[in-house]
Amino acid sequence: MPIKSGFVSIIGKPNVGKSTLMNALIGEKLSIVTSKPQTTRKRILGILSSENHQIIFVDTPGILNPEYLLQERMLDYVFSSAKDSDIVLIMIDAKNDPSGSRTLSDEIVKRVLAESESKKILVVNKIDLSDQPSVEKLIGDLSAKNIFEKIIPVSAKEGFNISSVIETIIELLPEHPKYYPDDQLSQANERFFVTEIIREKIFELYHDEVPYSTEVLIDEFKERDISKHYIRATIIVERESQKPILLGAKGESIKKMGQLARTDIEKFLQHDVYLDLHVKVKEKWRSDPNMLKSFGYSPNDE
Repeated sequence: MPIKSGFVSIIGKPNVGKSTLMNALIGEKLSIVTSKPQTTRKRILGILSSENHQIIFVDTPGILNPEYLLQERMLDYVFSSAKDSDIVLIMIDAKNDPSGSRTLSDEIVKRVLAESESKKILVVNKIDLSDQPSVEKLIGDLSAKNIFEKIIPVSAKEGFNISSVIETIIELLPEHPKYYPDDQLSQANERFFVTEIIREKIFELYHDEVPYSTEVLIDEFKERDISKHYIRATIIVERESQKPILLGAKGESIKKMGQLARTDIEKFLQHDVYLDLHVKVKEKWRSDPNMLKSFGYSPNDE
């Protein structure tokens, strides 16, 4: 039986459930998930392997009109991922976009679809929050447009119909040797996932613009066999006024956030951890090309 392997970009508007879907498809929590939009900032690969196939899922940032340079870099990831993938999986929200027009009439989404020569699947997510007649009408109306190879209704949160997504992808994958070893779940290293866990807790505990103004850097990562791993991380904020918000009165807020992050980091690393958190201010880092480059947000031509 031939080996089939390829890349599948998961693309959609903010908060449509892209990260939840990828985690459900992989069967592991690789992408952070919060109730706030635009949580994912970089491409995250999730690798699903079996004897005869390998699917490399690419979780991408939510599509929106960029307001500052960081969001432009995030949009770059979306376009390059769609162009480089074998399959583009567009997601829409059955509850908040019941006709699909909010997503499919978006100029950036239309550009992604037009510029990508990849095969295309539409996933209608959150059907558990809608009703069957509405979902059936949506699928019928969009099927008539002949844009997609297949339209699949799912509930990523409930794990409903996830197997149909995988089966459809396998059907459309090209014949190709596997790109990664069978036991590899992602291309990212442990440091990356630690920063993502810390960012997730920031999004969960803080409000307004604060989570969007933060970046997490790992300064030190010491692995120890017989004692706790030592991880020193710096949380970057954009303004001096944001620093006391993160810290809280007598440091209580950052202490709580650190405790929650440490619990998940220990679960992920399967090892006890001493997490040492600090906060620094880097004025307007989200619009500074040099700082963005140093944080790993580079234009695609670099």
